[in-house]
Amino acid sequence: MYLLYLDESGNDPRLPWFVLAGVSVPERQVHWIEQDLNDIAARFSADEPHAVELHGNPMHKGNGRWRRVERARREQAIADALHAAISQRHGYGVRLFAAVIQREKTPAGKQPIDLAFEQISARFDQMLTRLNRKAAIRKQPAQRGLILFDKASNELTIQSIAREFKYSGHQWGRTRNYAEVPVFLDSASSRLIQLADLVAYAVYQHFAHQNPLYFRAISRCFDSDGLREHGLYTLP
Repeated sequence: MYLLYLDESGNDPRLPWFVLAGVSVPERQVHWIEQDLNDIAARFSADEPHAVELHGNPMHKGNGRWRRVERARREQAIADALHAAISQRHGYGVRLFAAVIQREKTPAGKQPIDLAFEQISARFDQMLTRLNRKAAIRKQPAQRGLILFDKASNELTIQSIAREFKYSGHQWGRTRNYAEVPVFLDSASSRLIQLADLVAYAVYQHFAHQNPLYFRAISRCFDSDGLREHGLYTLP
């Protein structure tokens, strides 16, 4: 099974950009990524690393508990988390997905979250289809997918869209490889949701503020097939 952890950045409707992004992880990699992130958190609380939440915005800006941590250490921690958990594990099947939406360009009748989730849901499903075709040739079991969100997301909207894609379809067809409707988790208890937050923040900083500080660590990790990149969608 592949687990796709997603989070949002730019939620405020007054902001011109909205990003939905996250990381697709083969289930056997989840434990090792958690360990990578726990090691980063332990830099700031060796006795209680699980009490340290890794979130892009407060770490970058130095808000809350991060106010007492010097800027260089905060920025390095974000970059190191992205490198250790994603770049170094790209060869183990870890892939990124992101939808970058400029609000004023959103088609009439749609909200940014609708468009972003449609793009990512379809692209993740297409990745699973591609993997399953290769698995069939090798006579290996098919892979299913599950999407996991931060519980702070708009759960009712996302669940409704997911059901529509499964039974009625989206603009490219119906989703066929999901084991269940999206699941919502408390980010405080999930390092992978925290990682999705870091990814979304890195993508948002790159596109909305032309700040590649964190994005460059993950820029080559979006889902692709050969030379064709599928994991990153932009509506500029």
